[in-house]
Amino acid sequence: MTTLESTSLESRIRRLEDRGEIHDLAVRYFLASDFDDYDAIAASFAETSSFAAGGFEGAAGGAGIASMIKGARTAFGTTIHTPHYVLIDFQDEDHATGLVGAHLEIAVGGTSVFGAVRYEDEYLRENDRWVFAKRNMRTIHVGDWADVQTSLTSETPVRWPGGAPAASNYPPTH
Repeated sequence: MTTLESTSLESRIRRLEDRGEIHDLAVRYFLASDFDDYDAIAASFAETSSFAAGGFEGAAGGAGIASMIKGARTAFGTTIHTPHYVLIDFQDEDHATGLVGAHLEIAVGGTSVFGAVRYEDEYLRENDRWVFAKRNMRTIHVGDWADVQTSLTSETPVRWPGGAPAASNYPPTH
């Protein structure tokens, strides 16, 4: 359901409030990531949630996902996650899907890395608040500043320092 099925003012206001809460959830997740606030990360996920990002996968609920992210972040220095859009489609009153486009700036091994990603999300209203039921980070491109100038024109635009160049999760369509 991508449009409102109910036309009551109360339903329409509720849907706008839900949309705002989900948008804020995405932003708060990024800020919690940047400030290593693992309690806030854990609280962002449902009890039975799952998370995937470039080879890291977990389905242990919020605490397990926060622990997995904490382990992955040991290789990172400063991070800046910047969301650009949050597209939300409601399935019913308590379930929605979304696509969050963002760019990242990450210090990795003494190198500044820049990239663009999309999070494919599923949201769930749990205990009267919206949380992530599923979060899948998909990489468009990433690399150090020298690689960024050609990353979108390459067949292998995913270039983590020290790793082998890889294809995008969103290959060119032309």
